[in-house]
Amino acid sequence: MRLFAFFICFLVLQIPAFSQVENKKKVPNLPAFDYKPLHFGFLIGLNAMDFKVRHKMPADRPEGFENRYAEVVSLNPGVNIGIVTSLRINKNLNLRFLPGISFGQRDLLYIQDGEAEEVPLEIKSTFLEFPLLLKFSGDRMTNFKPYVIGGINPRIDLAKTENDGLSLRSNDLYLEVGAGVDMYLNYFRLSTEVKLSVGLRNVLNPEGTGEPEDVYFTDVLDRLSSRLFVFSFYFE
Repeated sequence: MRLFAFFICFLVLQIPAFSQVENKKKVPNLPAFDYKPLHFGFLIGLNAMDFKVRHKMPADRPEGFENRYAEVVSLNPGVNIGIVTSLRINKNLNLRFLPGISFGQRDLLYIQDGEAEEVPLEIKSTFLEFPLLLKFSGDRMTNFKPYVIGGINPRIDLAKTENDGLSLRSNDLYLEVGAGVDMYLNYFRLSTEVKLSVGLRNVLNPEGTGEPEDVYFTDVLDRLSSRLFVFSFYFE
């Protein structure tokens, strides 16, 4: 959440700078851009993947696991790439389909009787994603326009079979909400956006991997919910 808050602060701090540029330059770039019924582009971004971890009650765990817990100890940077298809609904509203792929990793550290294990469990993910989002924009101020965005994002994890220790379900549905800034340049529109993505399913497979040694990772957990923080650049 601290990373998401940082991105929000970054966008807010940029607004005065953009406003100063707008005051100096009164001629709008790409004046007909927002009137196109359909336009395309691409995106690149950085992500940080996280888990919301819920543990079993001590009475529901195997003997000896009563004081064993897990937590995500670091947010590793990952990469997003995708294609932009944007349909104009009205002056301030667009429907956007952003299919793409993202790569990332979560480090899940297990703690037994107050003592942390030396090496965290590395959970790598390669997501195919299919976001369908509504973008609500403010009024354009010459070459600058703020917006908010929200919608759903089905994701399929192609790397779930590569993780040792835990067995994860491959499919999840995410709710997404974010905010950004459109900047109209001479030849294209550049947008910066920060977005929070919250998974709705329990991606933990309670049956585990089938390996006897992996029960130490699975049997203390009740639920794993995915969360992603994404900072993106759009070129349209």
